[in-house]
Amino acid sequence: MTGQTASRLAVLGAGAWGTALAIAFSRQQPTVLWARHEAQVADMAARRENARYLPGEPFPDALALTSDLDAALEHADLILIATPIAGLRATLTAVCERRPVPPPVLWACKGFEADSGLLPHQVVAGILPPGVPYGALSGPSFAREVARGQPTAITLASDDSAFAIATAARLHCPRFRVYANDDLIGVEVGGAVKNVMAIAAGVSDGLGFGHNARAALITRGLSEITRLATALGGKPATLMGLAGLGDLLLTTTGDLSRNRQVGLKLAEGKPLEQVLLELGHVAEGVPTTREVQAKAERLGVDMPITAAVCAMLFHGKAPMQVVETLLGRAPKVENP
Repeated sequence: MTGQTASRLAVLGAGAWGTALAIAFSRQQPTVLWARHEAQVADMAARRENARYLPGEPFPDALALTSDLDAALEHADLILIATPIAGLRATLTAVCERRPVPPPVLWACKGFEADSGLLPHQVVAGILPPGVPYGALSGPSFAREVARGQPTAITLASDDSAFAIATAARLHCPRFRVYANDDLIGVEVGGAVKNVMAIAAGVSDGLGFGHNARAALITRGLSEITRLATALGGKPATLMGLAGLGDLLLTTTGDLSRNRQVGLKLAEGKPLEQVLLELGHVAEGVPTTREVQAKAERLGVDMPITAAVCAMLFHGKAPMQVVETLLGRAPKVENP
């Protein structure tokens, strides 16, 4: 391991988001950032930045780096998994193989697990031994702005309220405010489905439909998110907070949003494979759309925007054709 040898917070996953969180937290507490590939760690150690995923954002001197998972976990009393959701299960399983009773676990991935359709906390609960506290970090937060120390506010959600409050206080600082929440389902659904809506917003903007259309899409998108969250047991009020409306606004309007970029490129007529290749990063909204649509159908939840995005991504429907289908829906009474 390079740099500091003893760390209390272990951030697992050195993509843009994991790197940004490690940078932010290492400014106030001992932190180690783990990456799977030794060559990536060697490059980050030499450059003192993540040139691949977050170039131009220097590491604090206190941030330690390692590709050795045992070393990352050795002194950790809190683990933060910052892989895409596709890597959550494997990463946590590897943790528990090395520490059968690990310290408390947080995750910063958003979405539903492909094929199983599980939310992150359901994946985690099936792997961790009983009694280990866990929770989700979510909310409106672009990685680059977090790394730069620009003001950001996020949510830490856990079914264990005392753990959520104590851990939020530990991670909280003036420019990175962390709010405790006890609604894991609402927070996770908000963080997952907003990526689907960001793709839709990118398509709308890419087709030149203007601000009125975007405002309508965001508002009706929030209704879809809330309907699904409540059907799964979440609290409607949660979706009016940082992990709901806040994250939705950011990802549907901010040009740093990968999922919005997917929509913009689809509107140009590019096939999905080319879009993802050009993006060069994981866009969680793409696999999440399929899982959300399947879950909505099973639960009987009306989610027309999600269905439209699914039609574009996986069924060969042209963006303009999908939009015309949405606009052609029969008039309804507005119900949130």
